[in-house]
Formats: sequence, C-alpha cells, structure tokens
Amino acid sequence: MTAGTRSSNSFALGLLMVVGLGCLAWLALRLGDWHSPFARHYELNARFASASGLREGAFVEIAGVRVGSVTSIALDPARFESVVAMRLLPGLRLPSDAIASIRTSGLIGEKYVRITPGGATDMLPPGGEILDTESSINIEELISKYIFEGGDK
Repeated sequence: MTAGTRSSNSFALGLLMVVGLGCLAWLALRLGDWHSPFARHYELNARFASASGLREGAFVEIAGVRVGSVTSIALDPARFESVVAMRLLPGLRLPSDAIASIRTSGLIGEKYVRITPGGATDMLPPGGEILDTESSINIEELISKYIFEGGDK
C-alpha cells in the first residue's frame, strides 16, 4: 500500500466519521424536541389558581395537536396565583378570548395545557396573557370532599 492510498483512505474514513457524528447530533436534537434559540416563538402567559402537577416542559395542545411547551411556572406573590409561561409555534396566533386549561393525559397521566381558541377577531400579542383559565381537577380533594361531606347525609 502506498502512502497516497493510505492518506486518501484516512481522509475518507475521517469524512465518514464527521458525517456520522453530524447525523447523530441532528437526530438527538430532533428527538429531544429542541428548537433553535434564534427562532421567534409565540410566547404567552396564563394565570391559574393552581398549577398543581404541571411541570416545566409539559406540552401545550390545541385541538389534540402539540403546539408548544411550558417554559416556566412561577408564583405571583401579589395575587397568589401561578403564572405559566408557554412557548408556542412561531406562526401561531390565538384570539384574545382563548381559554387555557390544565388537563391530565389519561386517568393518572401527566398534566398538560390545553388551549381552546375563541372567536374574537383581535389576537393576543406575543408575550400577552390568556385571561380565561381553568385549573386542573384535584382528584384527592374530590375524594376527601365526597368521603367527609357525603357521610353526613
């Protein structure tokens, strides 16, 4: 084997390794639902009386389609409400009378935010706030209420 053949084989093998690593990196980013930090997303907030069980990274859906994720959950100490920040798909715009509700996926599955668009003609601006919200149903509270209040009859 000559020195020229050996160096061309080494170059081809190196190029193949770089392409393979690039493909693996792309696949990892796609499967991890990673979005470019340079993309201009549609960010909205919603206030809930309780965001119990909802986590950062939970999905946001409209009409059964995942359109974003929860980016943060914080307490507003002045109003004692949960403020949920969401990042939605860039081209999406929601009417100002949209409703955000915290739902459970399945019987005991993870919590997510479901948005029901309204019929208003004016749209929520990026960084705006969904005013009409519904907190999740707490099964434990319902059971204890039924047991302790239902037994008095």
